[in-house]
Amino acid sequence: MPNEQKINVVKDTTEKLKKSSGVYFTRYTGINVQKITKLRKSFRDNDVDYSVTKNTLTRLAAKEAGFEGVFDDMLSGQIGIAYSEDPTAPAKVIKEFKKENKELLEVLGLLFEGELYSSEKYKEFANLSTKEESLTKMVMMLNQPMTNLVSTFNGSFGKLLGVLNSLKDTKS
Repeated sequence: MPNEQKINVVKDTTEKLKKSSGVYFTRYTGINVQKITKLRKSFRDNDVDYSVTKNTLTRLAAKEAGFEGVFDDMLSGQIGIAYSEDPTAPAKVIKEFKKENKELLEVLGLLFEGELYSSEKYKEFANLSTKEESLTKMVMMLNQPMTNLVSTFNGSFGKLLGVLNSLKDTKS
């Protein structure tokens, strides 16, 4: 008979699976407490929820979320799952962590918009711009023509003002 705590874990995990755009499955075997704490802090700083749940409870949650059997083969051993609404955020944190700790964290796969991808796909996501960076680039691109127009008018009006001032000087 399931207890209340396990029921709540399944409900919470089900909600995370449903609302997250990016779900990363990692094996963290061999990481000491200091390094896993540092990794969890990096995830938190980037609005990523990283949690460890019993694999059987994760399977139940996956079934409830409509992913029955989709990633069952990944759920063996010590598995940590990173949930995020920005699918690039976990990849960037993992990439940064693996620079110093190559062998300690293994990406098993990722779930993006309901599709399961191989572990190598996270490297592509890590190199993508975040949502904020993309919006900033778009605003700058939209702003560029206006900046050019203002610069052109400014230069033309400066020349016109120079001609008018020299005309005034010759008339007086």
